[in-house]
Amino acid sequence: MLEQTIRQQLMDIVGAGFFRDDNEALVTHSYDATPMLQAMPDAVMYPETKEQISQILKLANEHRIPIVGRGAGTNLCGGTVPVEGGIVLVMNRMNRLLEVDQDNLTATFQPGLNTKQFHTALEQYGLFYPPDPSSMVISTLGGNIMECAGGLRGLKYGTTKDYVLALEAVLPSGEIIRTGGKLYKDVAGYDLTKLLVGSEGTLAVITEATVKLLPAPKHKQTMLAMYKDIHAAARTVSKIVGNRIIPSTLEFLDNATLRVVAEFNKLDLPLDMEAILLIEQDGEDEAAIRRDIEQIVEICRQEGAADVQMARNAEEADKLMTARRSALSTLARIRPTTILEDATVPRSKIADMVLAINEIAQKYNVHICTFGHAGDGNLHPTCTTDARDHEEIERVEQAFAEIFEAAIQMGGTITGEHGVGIVKAPYLEWKVGPVGMEIMKGIKRVFDPNNIMNPGKIFTETRKRVVVQK
Repeated sequence: MLEQTIRQQLMDIVGAGFFRDDNEALVTHSYDATPMLQAMPDAVMYPETKEQISQILKLANEHRIPIVGRGAGTNLCGGTVPVEGGIVLVMNRMNRLLEVDQDNLTATFQPGLNTKQFHTALEQYGLFYPPDPSSMVISTLGGNIMECAGGLRGLKYGTTKDYVLALEAVLPSGEIIRTGGKLYKDVAGYDLTKLLVGSEGTLAVITEATVKLLPAPKHKQTMLAMYKDIHAAARTVSKIVGNRIIPSTLEFLDNATLRVVAEFNKLDLPLDMEAILLIEQDGEDEAAIRRDIEQIVEICRQEGAADVQMARNAEEADKLMTARRSALSTLARIRPTTILEDATVPRSKIADMVLAINEIAQKYNVHICTFGHAGDGNLHPTCTTDARDHEEIERVEQAFAEIFEAAIQMGGTITGEHGVGIVKAPYLEWKVGPVGMEIMKGIKRVFDPNNIMNPGKIFTETRKRVVVQK
């Protein structure tokens, strides 16, 4: 519980209606989209301005009160679970699109702006912001920036870090800094913009961002390639890219995922296929897109695709993309608990990684479905389980630890887009080494010497996904 004098000071900053410490608000903000993680905050606040956030952080820093910034809570690494209590800052009141600059092809917005609403707003300008996480219908842009979100278009267009040009942020001291600008070239000192992107709320609170935009592609073509051999599908991914073709989307679904997605979305797909590839190409030149698709079809058939189907119209293409984005929510219908991870490997290792995931699942007798952004090596092994079965959860944890280890051995990483948070923290040193860990901890100390910013994340040594109740 916060001391009454501090509680009153915080209430005075945002107004009584935007400070809550009733049980309903505390429980609601004690968890995020990550399964089996929960911890109660001491208070929930809804700031509206950077000045309010500055005052909150100054007070919190003085009294060593933890601060957890929160968008929509859609992250999958426990990033917004307040494991050390403190204040959850909910950013949904700071949700304005401040500017679309058509001369510089940039947009500036507040962090609470909904991702899908932002994409829709850009359509009237004929402009395009490529990062498209599967949670885009409910996620916020500030959360995307803090986690460096990816999405289905990462292969061709990159991820959030490739588009953020400038940030306004409040430091733990309450000082407000601005980094970058409407510039595509800027090497004046260390790149603080890129440092803050993906920092998971451990360094500062983002209050404004400027991103670069692209002209919206005029044409696109969507197709499905279906395989009776899951490894042939994985090999196809490597061969497409190896032939210098970069689709805008190149997604992979195994049979277990395919069955659930097809049923939920009422798709007429052959359920005897071991895997499908969902492929889309876009661009300005319709003839060039057609040539790419024709070459992709040929590669798919060379690698043993049992069938190749083209989307007949835009409506059908959108339905296929929507079905892919629904993979996690549809798999969640199978069993009470669904754990989705994102081991990532070089594209050339996709087939090896799929094989390793299947072998590890069999070894530990757990049910793992695999789908993901195969074109950029970002696979999502997803385990359907039951948190009440502690023995099974132990096996699930062991399986994922081996999956992360296998990814690193193949030149990959423990997370491509979900972030480290709590869940991946035990494995971070496997990837970056002890020296890398010390450098990161040193950066954290410079920004946040009192460790109030999202403490208990990234560097924790807890080795299991646990329920934490305060």
